[in-house]
Amino acid sequence: MKTRIFVSLTFILTFAFPFFAQQSQGQRELGEYIRDNYDKREVKITMRDGVKLFTAIYTPEKKSQKYPILLNRTPYSVAPYGKGKDGKDQFPGRLGPDELFAREGYVFVNQDVRGRWMSEGDFMDVRPDIANNTPQQTDESTDTYDTIEWLIKNVPNNGRVGTYGISYPGFYTSAGSIDSHPALKACSPQAPVSDWFHGDDIHHNGAVFLTQNFWFYTFFQPRTTPTSDPSHVKPWKGRSTPDAYDFFVNAGGLKETADALAQGLGYRMADWDEMMQHPNYDQYWKDRNILPKLKNIKCATMTVGGWYDNEDLYGALHTYQHIERQNPGIFNVLVVGPWDHGGWSRSDGDWLGTAYFGQKTGDYYRRNMQLPFFNHFLKDKGDISAIKEVNLFDTGSHEWRSFENYEPTTGTDTALYLTAKGGLSFSSPRGGAGFNEYVSDPMKPVPYTQKITRNYPRDFMTEDQRFASMRPDVLVYQTEPLADDLTVAGEIKPSLFVSSSGTDSDFVVKLIDVFPDDYNYPLTGKQTPNGQPERMRPPDGFFSSVFQPGGYEMLLRGEPMPARFRNSFEKPMALIPNRATALQFTMPGVAHTFKKGHRIMVQIQSTWFPLVARNPQKYMANYKLATKADFQKATQRVYYGGKTLSAIVLPIQKK
Repeated sequence: MKTRIFVSLTFILTFAFPFFAQQSQGQRELGEYIRDNYDKREVKITMRDGVKLFTAIYTPEKKSQKYPILLNRTPYSVAPYGKGKDGKDQFPGRLGPDELFAREGYVFVNQDVRGRWMSEGDFMDVRPDIANNTPQQTDESTDTYDTIEWLIKNVPNNGRVGTYGISYPGFYTSAGSIDSHPALKACSPQAPVSDWFHGDDIHHNGAVFLTQNFWFYTFFQPRTTPTSDPSHVKPWKGRSTPDAYDFFVNAGGLKETADALAQGLGYRMADWDEMMQHPNYDQYWKDRNILPKLKNIKCATMTVGGWYDNEDLYGALHTYQHIERQNPGIFNVLVVGPWDHGGWSRSDGDWLGTAYFGQKTGDYYRRNMQLPFFNHFLKDKGDISAIKEVNLFDTGSHEWRSFENYEPTTGTDTALYLTAKGGLSFSSPRGGAGFNEYVSDPMKPVPYTQKITRNYPRDFMTEDQRFASMRPDVLVYQTEPLADDLTVAGEIKPSLFVSSSGTDSDFVVKLIDVFPDDYNYPLTGKQTPNGQPERMRPPDGFFSSVFQPGGYEMLLRGEPMPARFRNSFEKPMALIPNRATALQFTMPGVAHTFKKGHRIMVQIQSTWFPLVARNPQKYMANYKLATKADFQKATQRVYYGGKTLSAIVLPIQKK
């Protein structure tokens, strides 16, 4: 039985509601500085349709100069609200994008978005951007515009506004830059939600990402009237277990999972049920895809993402690319580092789980990119020479690389072919066609992590994959040890031939860096108590795992592809049982150097649970209505050679 380790749910509350998190000495000192040097004002700003949005404004006490405004719009609450029991204004422990900004001096504005917490109106998940043909039509662009218009006229400022936000607030940042207000001079959408069907949060290639979204909606509950009291969030009354794998295996299919959510909350979650009624890329999802709407953006834009952000890496990469294509001439840059979801804002960034990156990338970004970006465009100060067009951290060579665009012209798409006996080769395999096969059983799905966890541990995206390699329902292909360094930068494109004994199946492809057997972490220059040379080690905490670095199979990227969408996300098609068919798709990219002596590994499987909801492995018009009774075993084949060449196409950089 595989070893798994417990991970708690507390990181959700810590990220969504930072005021719940335990504070370090530095954080306490920052909080004291904010209380001593800022004034607080709470207002309700009227939108063009009369709806009032609750807004907290923090202004520097020193009035010797006029400051720019930094606006953050959020569905997660702008708490703390009002005054404390001592009758004094309550202040957050941090203001602005990171800990550096409060001492730099800005007017900080935090706003509850329409329909959330203390703001009036009705909330809508990723509210569609519309044409605004009548004066009272609203969306997130108009709400941002109206907010900035009021702030410029009613709060002392230097006439410049910046916006920022991570994850859902990242969506409000990018959506708010459409038809930019003239005073909006800089925005930074970070891990922005962009397309909930193809790659952000809810789905990847139309496959439901289950565990993170199920537990998200247990606390992201609607309220009926403006409130600062979280009592509207109903406590979970369903089955309580730290083991999500066991919970979801026994819950059943997505229909039964929706019923379990309703039972646990005591009511039907309307947003969840609505999403379950739309299995394909129909108008519902098209309306909620902000990417083609990112036009008429006039402000300088810095989009930020993390290579190991399971939730919204797709959003960061595609937001940058769409803004670049649709808004020529503006300052538009991309930064992607070795971070999990939002990790650039709070972590040192030298470790993620068992992966070591050689430098404090988070601190470097905050000091050399984020603060200079806003200072430059909002204060006419600061050196932005470190910010290039595309700034990608190479997770193998442990260095920042710059490119002229996200798909570097310095690289060549190169096929890495699957071969007999689990091989990978850059040469087309000789000999006849063949296949490898496995039996996929939805009732015994392949776990995505070896940890015991209710929600997902964010460091699973660098987790050692040896636990998966040993399973009979995971195909493993790898190269011989590399004779030279090999750098991959850009999107990964599986081009497979597959078949199934069923009429539908998912195929999950994982790209892995296999370290040499004698690999170890770098020396620290110190000695252990017994006089031995001391080595770096992963930080302690609930993300740690049982691990030895020699032979580390480091996950770089994994992505599911439902076979029903192989030809179209709008018009799915059943598989013909046991007939080889082409399956081609695009995975979010990497910037990674496979070092000399390492191997490149590819794993292929049909379940990745409970990160990804199980495919029933039979075609259904709406697979989201599947029950446990619909699940069936299927024999899956992946072909190689002859007329059924399978390959992973990698964008390899020229030396």
